[in-house]
Amino acid sequence: MSEELSGNEYRQQRIENMNKLNEAGFPAFGKAFERTDRLDKLHADFEEGKVVKGCGRIVAMRKMGKMAFAHISDGSAKFQLMLKKDLLDEASFEAVKLLDLGDIIGVEGEMFITRTEEQTIRVSSWELLSKSLLPLPEKFHGLTDVETRYRQRSLDLISNPEVMELFKKRTQITKEIRNFLDGRGYFEVETPMLHQIAGGASAKPFMARYNALSTDVYMRIAPELYLKRLIVGGMDRVYEMNRNFRNEGLDRTHNPEFTALEIYQAYGDMRTMQELIQSLFTHLAQTIFGKLEFEWMGNVIDLTAPWREVAYHDLIKEHLGADWFEKTLDEAKAKADELDVHIEEGADFKQVTHEIYDKTIEGTLIQPTFITRLPKELVPLANHCSDDPELVDVFELIIGGKEIAPAYSELNNPIEQRKRFEEQAAGDGSKIDEDFLAALEYGMPPTGGMGIGIDRLVMLLTGSDAIRDVILFPQLKPRV
Repeated sequence: MSEELSGNEYRQQRIENMNKLNEAGFPAFGKAFERTDRLDKLHADFEEGKVVKGCGRIVAMRKMGKMAFAHISDGSAKFQLMLKKDLLDEASFEAVKLLDLGDIIGVEGEMFITRTEEQTIRVSSWELLSKSLLPLPEKFHGLTDVETRYRQRSLDLISNPEVMELFKKRTQITKEIRNFLDGRGYFEVETPMLHQIAGGASAKPFMARYNALSTDVYMRIAPELYLKRLIVGGMDRVYEMNRNFRNEGLDRTHNPEFTALEIYQAYGDMRTMQELIQSLFTHLAQTIFGKLEFEWMGNVIDLTAPWREVAYHDLIKEHLGADWFEKTLDEAKAKADELDVHIEEGADFKQVTHEIYDKTIEGTLIQPTFITRLPKELVPLANHCSDDPELVDVFELIIGGKEIAPAYSELNNPIEQRKRFEEQAAGDGSKIDEDFLAALEYGMPPTGGMGIGIDRLVMLLTGSDAIRDVILFPQLKPRV
């Protein structure tokens, strides 16, 4: 076939092949095919002389007069086929000449080992299950253009076996998380994704219109307030793994639609969650990957527990000086300017401090680190520390310079919770979730709660540098 053929000409040639196949009695889009098993299982259970049925996409083919060799792939593995003229009826062998890379076929035949010691099916009959009208990436060497890979994930999965393996690993991770939590007596639940009040976290929400109720609603930014209602109701251990939506920017570690796991345990606290996440992460690492060290973003991460713990104020002093909290607001702003950290107009000392932490300190925390005892203004849904009401009993888990999970000793005092909501709402009563506050009034036991970014966790465990690599269909800018 000429190298100068355009995409349209390739397609036209494949359509011509399709028409010829139809005329020869090989319908281009066939019926269901009952296979013996997936190709990986055929390899595992290989038995010379055994007759099997397999199916998959043609990913390589060599036609040599009276014989053809091909490889098919069904997403689990590849398997070699041998198609010989003396083993097929004349029509079937002639039709083989019209097959193209990318076509999906089903075959029946006897398994054997070639002289090169490759497991192979000696095909006695075959069916065309779906004709590929567009060519696969040249020579099937794989899709390398990043933008094309994300926009055409189906081609990416066909072309790059390592991408298929990554997403299989993602499925294993989420499945094993559920197994782990179920084994500890947690109930998996589902809560609404359309909220009348954007609550549970501080972020800009996506808005929608609910026509049946003639009201605006928000895509949820977090399920927290609903899950706590379940704790009030007596479901003492709950978790939800589902989508959250935040109308914010795109970068290497942020996607506006992302998967999060939230966990709540009655009669627990931040320490309960601390033990849980260390046990969960080491379990995932050892069970699925068989190791505790991972390379991520140029660093070797060691998940061996216990992990470092440091109080927020102590960490600030480590980086900004022991006298940092004795400085004036102007001095703090001057330091921010020196570090090239932008500060919003009207920011107070705590806000300046946290902005410096966020932009210059968090990224230096490579090994797993629990940051504890944060200012209460930063976490309005957490309980205060018993020895200091200005601090809250929380942790932020940082790994590889990225926040992976926050956890709280949850605030269960409805009077204090209302006060913090009112401060956050700044006079806008519509932003206060009265139903949640009413639930708290009935009494919520002391509770530990935690959120885990599943996408970032998968990034860490698979060594992926961009969040778009671990999301099958990430958000992208529209084509110009």
